Amino acid sequence: MMRRRMRRGPGGPWRGRPGFGCIFGVLFVVVVTSVVTAVGSILSRLGPVPVVIAAIAVVLVIAALARGTAGAARDLDTMLAATRRVEEGDYGVRVGQTRSDLPPIQELARGLDTMAARLEADEEERRTLLADVSHELRTPLAVITGNLEAVLDGVYPPDLAHLAPILDETRVMGRLIDDLRTITLSEAGSLALHPEPTDPDVLIGEVHGAFAPGAAAAGVTLTTELTDDLPIIDIDPVRIREVLSNLVSNALRHTPAGGTVSIAGSASASSVVFVVRDTGPGIDPDLLAHVFDRFVKGAGSRGSGLGLAIARGLVEAHGGTISVDSTAGGGTTFRVELPRSLED
Repeated sequence: MMRRRMRRGPGGPWRGRPGFGCIFGVLFVVVVTSVVTAVGSILSRLGPVPVVIAAIAVVLVIAALARGTAGAARDLDTMLAATRRVEEGDYGVRVGQTRSDLPPIQELARGLDTMAARLEADEEERRTLLADVSHELRTPLAVITGNLEAVLDGVYPPDLAHLAPILDETRVMGRLIDDLRTITLSEAGSLALHPEPTDPDVLIGEVHGAFAPGAAAAGVTLTTELTDDLPIIDIDPVRIREVLSNLVSNALRHTPAGGTVSIAGSASASSVVFVVRDTGPGIDPDLLAHVFDRFVKGAGSRGSGLGLAIARGLVEAHGGTISVDSTAGGGTTFRVELPRSLED
């Protein structure tokens, strides 16, 4: 049995699809009818020559409308195909330039391209995160596996000297998992904060007291610089103490004996500023722009590379900002600015 082939009219690939095809068909008929009706009354009052000119103009208008309708239909067909590819996991698809000049069609195409680009970036970030997490977990797992196998094979006795490293590595894995949970919640905007009135003087004093013995043992001078006008601020003290502790820990780790690390606090009309400054060698310029990214760390660093990323997430969860300034051989300065209240 022979099938009659369907002719492709102005609707192009939309012919045979009742949804969009009918819509464009009805719109086209309504617009053309309105144009003919409006011009008809004018033509009846014109002479022969103006009538011919007006008729040509009407034909050109109708032709332009037909082309616009066909172009919009083809654009929607392209966007529907692109949407299906995104649904199947192909986030590299783009609609690009539209055939139609209609603003809604162009806006829809740009929106679809923006959505696809963000999905592609999120997918790439997800793959990178999985690779980084796998890399960070591999080292402690290797230590645990190697030591346990040695104990089970009788190579090592099951004493404190050989079991303690296993326990240490499990703690490393536990900290990494906690860090990943914190940074995931902060980036998703779902990190729970428990704000309360907090005295910045007390907060800085607690951080100084926690790190002073270690700094003295390493031959580094740890100081505080506080102004007299520091107000009580509405923050989560546990989280901000975590931020300052991370910054001070990094500073002490990279400051040689004989150097200085300072913790400063000051206030403005609407915010409180914490500054952690060290006299270490500074951050590599190639690394400086990425210090707040996940799993970024300098050569020889033994950390997970999540500390500064977590610090940024915690500060931004408070509505604040964190920045860094560093020069080779000139030390590093981290600046944390927090609003006086989470509602500011």
